[in-house]
Amino acid sequence: MMEFPEEIFRISGASSFEKLALEIFRFQAAGCPVYSEYISLLGIKPEEVDSILSIPFMPISFFRDHLVMTGGGEAERIFLSSGTTAIRGDTGDMKNQADTEVRNQSGAVNPKRSRHEVKSLTLYNESLERTFRMFYGDPGGYAITGLLPSYLEREDSSLIYMVNRLMQLSGNDAGGFFPDDHTALLQTIEKARAARLKVLLMGVTFALLDLAEKHPVDLSDVIIMETGGMKGRRREMIREEVHEIIKKAFGVSSVHSEYGMTELLSQAYSRGDGIFRTPPWMKVLIRDSHDPMSHSSEAGAAGGISIIDLANLWSCSFLATDDLGRMHPGGLFEVQGRFDEADIRGCNLLVS
Repeated sequence: MMEFPEEIFRISGASSFEKLALEIFRFQAAGCPVYSEYISLLGIKPEEVDSILSIPFMPISFFRDHLVMTGGGEAERIFLSSGTTAIRGDTGDMKNQADTEVRNQSGAVNPKRSRHEVKSLTLYNESLERTFRMFYGDPGGYAITGLLPSYLEREDSSLIYMVNRLMQLSGNDAGGFFPDDHTALLQTIEKARAARLKVLLMGVTFALLDLAEKHPVDLSDVIIMETGGMKGRRREMIREEVHEIIKKAFGVSSVHSEYGMTELLSQAYSRGDGIFRTPPWMKVLIRDSHDPMSHSSEAGAAGGISIIDLANLWSCSFLATDDLGRMHPGGLFEVQGRFDEADIRGCNLLVS
């Protein structure tokens, strides 16, 4: 199966995506014990699955109770969720719901944290770099700054790893992490501007709102990107309200967002208005809120978000999240909120 990584990043269209997705599904159905057992309990025979719409998507909550790994072996790195619903991505509303780490939403403490044992950081790094170059160009042209209080002290955070990796790829020290030193952050941005670097400010929602309230300044030429949650720091707010506050305070025309999860190795990005685009090896489907086996990729479809991440080769590439969303033309999507715990109609098999 060592040819898979090269094939993943050569996907050129819907047919090649589906062909490789089905190959990886059968590989993981045989090689990932918890996924294999889940499929068996559903009464599904992998050899009879003939389209991505009929692939069974494993509930993402399984990462809290089970080892999700394909092919055995040892992990190079273990990422743990924050134990909150802080969504790394753009959501329609920001409710307190206890569940896994998906960024851009307020959080209630969850006693169980998702655990992703990553066997190949090389594969993760390749996915991250290729996606960033696809949407934003050469990282070397950026000063990358991180406003990520409460995450920096966590060495097991996939968010910190991601932002730090982008800083390394930039090849300069013009950026950096700023837990809560707004003055130093703004001085760093000014120096980067003077050096004619593009500036990318990646911040959790509550920290960006704090900065907006305390230091409204002209950052109209800065890319401001939400990367994570409210974490119970503020009242519930819809995405539009958050973005309007940030745009007004800093003079930017749009607020970018990143949608990713501890359990995935790929990210989707939005350049504004909460509409996300995925790299070619990642695809979002919408599942019927009352039938977890029924999926659609048609524009306008609304329901639960299921994700195919082919870069998640040594884990599980087919995950049913607890997010609600809607499809847009061309495979784009938006995130509209989250299931209430009582509203989840997924299969509870294997959930302890």
